[in-house]
Amino acid sequence: MDYWYLYAAFACGFMALYTLRQKKIHQSSASKMAEAVQSGMVEPASLHPVIDPGRCIGSGSCATACPEEAIGLIHGKAVLNNPAACIGHGACLSACPFDAIKLVFGTEKRGVDIPHLSQNFETNVPGIYIAGELGGMGLIRKAAEQGRQAVASIRKSTKGRADLDLLIVGCGPAGISAALSAQHHKLRYLVIEQESSLGGAVYHYPRQKIAMTAPVDLDIVGKVKFGEVQKEALLEFWQSVVQRTGLRIRFHERMESVTPHAKGFVVQTSKGQYVAESVLLAMGRRGTPRKLDVPGEESPKVAYRLVDAAQYAGQKVLVVGGGDSALEAAISLSEQADTQVVLSYRGDAFSRVKEKNRLRLQIAQSNGLSVLMSSKVLAIHHAHVELEDHAGIRNIKNDAVIVCTGGVLPTPMLQKMGIAFETKFGQA
Repeated sequence: MDYWYLYAAFACGFMALYTLRQKKIHQSSASKMAEAVQSGMVEPASLHPVIDPGRCIGSGSCATACPEEAIGLIHGKAVLNNPAACIGHGACLSACPFDAIKLVFGTEKRGVDIPHLSQNFETNVPGIYIAGELGGMGLIRKAAEQGRQAVASIRKSTKGRADLDLLIVGCGPAGISAALSAQHHKLRYLVIEQESSLGGAVYHYPRQKIAMTAPVDLDIVGKVKFGEVQKEALLEFWQSVVQRTGLRIRFHERMESVTPHAKGFVVQTSKGQYVAESVLLAMGRRGTPRKLDVPGEESPKVAYRLVDAAQYAGQKVLVVGGGDSALEAAISLSEQADTQVVLSYRGDAFSRVKEKNRLRLQIAQSNGLSVLMSSKVLAIHHAHVELEDHAGIRNIKNDAVIVCTGGVLPTPMLQKMGIAFETKFGQA
């Protein structure tokens, strides 16, 4: 009989610990959601999960899989409690054991434009194809598969009448996979990428975040069985693939226009012009960085995102912007040895940033970080930057400028090509 008391005591203790743990999880998730609401960061930027509470059992597997900690558990059910942090990774979808998650674009309040595509990923403009995130697929393995299938279709229709059989725009998962397929099928191809490195959206993931959760098939390479892999390892793998296969990629080259031609299309870029029979758009939805449009912005000391704060140690750095990315960049830079940081923002208040970043900024300011509100950059010079604020025009000694003012989505350019779009309001 004494054993029953022991079993009962053990069960009660276990339930008490479980209840306490669930309560802590609920409080943490609810607090994060309240912070998102208070800061106005309630709209996901791109592809994101919608969770069916009727099917969700609260296992928390989706929250564990999320690389951005955008999902939490409230009242025992999974919720997107940090929407603005969601990067469309899609790991939550495969992690859910009860199919309670679907990935959608847009919300009831904010629509997202998605291009019309055929089953072989061709747009309504014959010869122009879209694969990956731009077409609505943020999952790495599926974006890569779309790139492979699109090229397989392009190969069947290629007549060899232009200088290039295929021009691929973008060097993320879809673009790399498409390039491997083009090389495998012996097509005359070229990849252009506006960034300085490959990886697409994955390149901008936070450090050491999980970037792939399922195997993927790549032409020439074969099946890649990563399971779960951190961002750095995946980028290193892709770099080794490019080096091993000799893929034709031109970095720092931005697509500016695509116009019809008797042999296919004329693609105008920031560095030249190409005539290609087919064009595959494999860039993401981040768009082209929004620029300041001031004299000197073409200087090599200007960058549009912070990749490694340590490289700016000992320098005088100006960060421009008023969002979370700008604050986080300024704070990270200010933590480097002997680094003088100025944060310039045109507004008079940081109205849409996380509360934790506000607090971190206050601490950084007390340690020397300078913040100039209601200010704007007038010109960028070799050794200084010219700014204007409420006190007038001033010159600030400067070694580097980091511009964090968001991006310009490629939708208008695509519409100019004649590509038709559908606006999604929380639809798959």
